[in-house]
Amino acid sequence: MTADKLDRLESHVAAHFPEQKRERICNALILWCEPADVVDTLRKLRDEPGFDFRLFIDVTGVHYPERDKPFEVVYQLLSVHKNHRIRVKTMVDENTPVPSITGLWKAADWFEREMYEMFGIMISGHPDLRRLLLDYDFEGYPLRKDFDVSGKWELRYDEAQQRIIKEPVNLSIPNRVFYGHATGDASKG
Repeated sequence: MTADKLDRLESHVAAHFPEQKRERICNALILWCEPADVVDTLRKLRDEPGFDFRLFIDVTGVHYPERDKPFEVVYQLLSVHKNHRIRVKTMVDENTPVPSITGLWKAADWFEREMYEMFGIMISGHPDLRRLLLDYDFEGYPLRKDFDVSGKWELRYDEAQQRIIKEPVNLSIPNRVFYGHATGDASKG
């Protein structure tokens, strides 16, 4: 997006969302809102004349464990008609849910399920918030930066039992180092 188009978009956003923080990073406009305002903000960006952000691209989480509110939830929208993109961000802690946007875009369904499953970010009002990719007895949230990746368990298909079994990983060398990272206990690596 050209700087001139980005300036016009930011002015239009500022006029409609005067209380919300805005920032520009790498030729992209980012609009911040409170978790409770997510649905209304996205609805306005989709429906208000002059915006036309009808295409939902993505929603994902980013984990910053050192923050009081360690999760950023990032929504990405596109206006095909105007060739504009915008990101809407909000921050939550582990106990604060973000509202589901499946009422605005049905395509958000599996994105929200993935965000719940991989980060543990709660989604209120989601029609089917159950596991999408991981086994039901999987523990932890693999996309969190504090997730233990030491590989203590292995899942494999056992031909004799004709089912998936879970067993402890048995490494013959407990703490091998690859590119400066230990494969054993992550806290000692």
